[in-house]
Amino acid sequence: MAFDSAPARDLPLPETALDQLFTIARTRNAWTGRPVSDELLRRLYDLTKFGPTAVNNTPARFVFVTSPVAKARLIPLMSEGNRAKTLQAPVNVIIGYDMDFHETLPQLFPHAPGAKDWFTDEAGRRESAFRNSSLQGGYFMIAARALGLDVGPMSGFDAEGVKAEFFAGTAVEPNFIVNLGYGTDENLFPRSPRLAFEEAAQIL
Repeated sequence: MAFDSAPARDLPLPETALDQLFTIARTRNAWTGRPVSDELLRRLYDLTKFGPTAVNNTPARFVFVTSPVAKARLIPLMSEGNRAKTLQAPVNVIIGYDMDFHETLPQLFPHAPGAKDWFTDEAGRRESAFRNSSLQGGYFMIAARALGLDVGPMSGFDAEGVKAEFFAGTAVEPNFIVNLGYGTDENLFPRSPRLAFEEAAQIL
């Protein structure tokens, strides 16, 4: 098959797209006042949901904090260094993981009717929920960048407080929080070094 007639999925993205997703993209610490529409947030989720997870268990749960009332509930639960930028960002996204994700497996993994019973052990279920929700969080941030948004992931917050305030009475546990919107270069640190291939990888 000639290269110019290959399916689009076999072609690499142009360098400009890779720049937007990886090489030029930065973690943002300051934000413009440009709003993010509910329609864009829905589109963002609709891209994220297609990222692969183990047995399609998709344990991540997303709370989009946008209103002043909701932000007032979240800001006191952030670590001191994260409060100002969290308040400034138009959207704060709490990414959690549902410990009862196995209850949806008959719907999400229907070709294996017994899949729900693979996760009866709570410790194993927690490990899978945490790992796969973290994967989904990664997909979420790349999808956001693909849609022209900037991201600022954070782990500095009161997890027990976020659980009580936003997930009370549920089986959902907080994983991490992402500020979302259109970033500025204010408070932007120089890009930190990365490990070279030889330091982090091997081909066997």
